[in-house]
Amino acid sequence: MATYDLVVIGTGPGGYVCAVRAAQLGMKVAVVEKNATLGGTCLNVGCMPSKALLHASEMFEEAGHSFAKMGVSVSAPKLDLPAMMNFKQQGIDGNVKGVEFLMKKNKIDVLKGAGKILGTGKVEVSADGKSQVIETKSIVIATGSDIARLKGIEIDETRIVSSTGALSLDKVPGKLLIVGAGVIGLELGSVWHRLGAEVVVVEFLDRILPGMDGEIAKQFQRILEKQGFAFKLSAKVTGVDTSGKTLKATIEPAAGGAAETLEADVVLVCIGRVPYTEGLGLKEAGVALDNRGRVQIDPHFATSVKGVYAIGDVVAGPMLAHKAEDEGVAVAEIIAGQAGHVNYDVIPGVVYTTPEVSSVGKTEEELKQAGVAYTVGKFPFTANGRSKVNQTTDGFVKILADAKTDRVLGVHIIGREAGEMIHEAAVLMEFGGSAEDLARTCHAHPTRSEAIKEAALAVGKRAIHM
Repeated sequence: MATYDLVVIGTGPGGYVCAVRAAQLGMKVAVVEKNATLGGTCLNVGCMPSKALLHASEMFEEAGHSFAKMGVSVSAPKLDLPAMMNFKQQGIDGNVKGVEFLMKKNKIDVLKGAGKILGTGKVEVSADGKSQVIETKSIVIATGSDIARLKGIEIDETRIVSSTGALSLDKVPGKLLIVGAGVIGLELGSVWHRLGAEVVVVEFLDRILPGMDGEIAKQFQRILEKQGFAFKLSAKVTGVDTSGKTLKATIEPAAGGAAETLEADVVLVCIGRVPYTEGLGLKEAGVALDNRGRVQIDPHFATSVKGVYAIGDVVAGPMLAHKAEDEGVAVAEIIAGQAGHVNYDVIPGVVYTTPEVSSVGKTEEELKQAGVAYTVGKFPFTANGRSKVNQTTDGFVKILADAKTDRVLGVHIIGREAGEMIHEAAVLMEFGGSAEDLARTCHAHPTRSEAIKEAALAVGKRAIHM
């Protein structure tokens, strides 16, 4: 019987990073993976493939609409969807091979099969009708999440699709109906809209991007509408008739009222994700779950069973790959007797549309609710030199600082490359920095990042360029 210091179930960003860090700390480590490839949802059917298609579709859109005004004459671009899907697959393969390399480099054993916890120190791995029991000092559950389903609407991944199916459509739908105006729906909607689909987004709440700063969400909705998105807010899809050549979706007001029917070629259901705990034997092993099906953990990622820990989408907190990675590092260090820690107040979030939306820290709504006195500094990209010359002036930077101490509490950006720009705010906040610190930090000119410095100056009502 094989024995290990640590067995990690799941090889998504949380699981494989946890395994690597534990191996660096001198542990004998194994990972358990039930899928054919390593990397979990993120690398195979999530973050990575969606970014490939977002990039490729943006290039297609640029070639068709932006090149001419820059003096670049090209004939109208033609879409070769199979070649674009091949481009996506090459990216997936490269990343998956990268994780395989990391396992070999760090001498981590990869056990193929479904993992089941038999209690403290024992994991059963089953594949192809055979099973083996592995002994280990510690176990980390890093099984991630699965798509949330809508009652009464059957996902077949051809006409009614989840995010997985939406990444592999064999043709551009004439009409795409998206259920849910969260990050995934808006990103995938952007891909297919750029490639020629008519996109309608139905959202149960009265706004898009729940959880993001309200002012940012409003402006972002206006930008998407200008691009051609249609939104039906405070509405719900109650059924989809699949009998005809086109799908017929029944939509009702969230508060109740008369229903309407919308036709679509493809319906994309992306109403969130749910923790994946199926087949793990948690109940039998005595691992406690909360009322939302997430594994309950203490501040050190420990579950109710001795020696069993959990991280990532399967526990509470934002379902983000980088949050899972940080937890993976922290739990490996804790198991090794060190002081692993994750600062949940400084976890950036990004929507990878064009323009991008990024955010770190508190929103205005959260500060109001908590009764925190704050000051706001805003700066639009219309007043940023680099954005002007590139003609990419959509959006703005917004900084929220404590009214008494000037400490930065939240930063929100809509604009080109907002996902890259958010990190200077994250570093500043990690060190408890103030708006004044940011305002007095020299920024290279001409860059879009100067808008962050100007927004910090605007906190003190002294922005230079507006």
